[in-house]
Amino acid sequence: MSLQEEIINRFGVKPQIDVDAEIRKRVDFLKQYVTNAGAKGLLIAISGGIDSAVAAGLCKRATDELSAESGQEYMTLGVFQPYGEQVDIADSYAVAEAFQLKHTVETNIEEAVNEVALEVEQGFKGLGQPRHISVPGKGNIKARIRMVAQYALAFDLNLIVVGTDHASEALTGFYTKWGDGAVDITPLSSLNKRQIRQLAERLGVPRSVIDKVPTAGLWEGQTDEKELGVSYEHNSDYLEGKPVPSDVQAKLEQHYRKTEHKRAPIPGI
Repeated sequence: MSLQEEIINRFGVKPQIDVDAEIRKRVDFLKQYVTNAGAKGLLIAISGGIDSAVAAGLCKRATDELSAESGQEYMTLGVFQPYGEQVDIADSYAVAEAFQLKHTVETNIEEAVNEVALEVEQGFKGLGQPRHISVPGKGNIKARIRMVAQYALAFDLNLIVVGTDHASEALTGFYTKWGDGAVDITPLSSLNKRQIRQLAERLGVPRSVIDKVPTAGLWEGQTDEKELGVSYEHNSDYLEGKPVPSDVQAKLEQHYRKTEHKRAPIPGI
């Protein structure tokens, strides 16, 4: 078995999908998890990107159905988490409006992130290495502070924290360990980016979000494809078992090997 086949089997990506069946399966998955956990609903951080928009649409369907079936209210809480002024924050609110989310909250992470970064820089000074924290290092702090806030909200409201990780991100390890990768449940995990776009079209995600260039938004000018050096089209082709250029395959498999620590259980002895 080739490494490509091993990866496809590991993530469970299908070469093609029935969009309605995939939506139904994932909504049922969310409903069952909430019911089994005795939770009151789901929490999804809405970044303004397509992944969180699709997850939000699935969450809202799940909690609406649970409310209708049980006669008690289940909540989908949409959380907006800008760092200072977020230029595309309107897209986050557009997603909430498209899915008629009744419960939303904004938690601006700027002050908390800057305080943590300052303490880290004090640590550098204590080591005799006075310097500013790196841009990627501060980006990781942003992702982790966001998750701290999400879990604080979810704990007191008895909600399940929903992640947006999917197979295209898992392949390259393109997420922050203990940041956006630290969640309770991942309803998109066996989909690649192309398939997520298919679900977005069917669910009614706003066009401005579907057409947006994918970015983690952790620093100015950052885009997923520029940082990884591989397009999501090639990434999706690879996960669907299609041939890709040899240099692209090598780069994807290099990312996969390098980031195995993110996907593996915590080692111990």
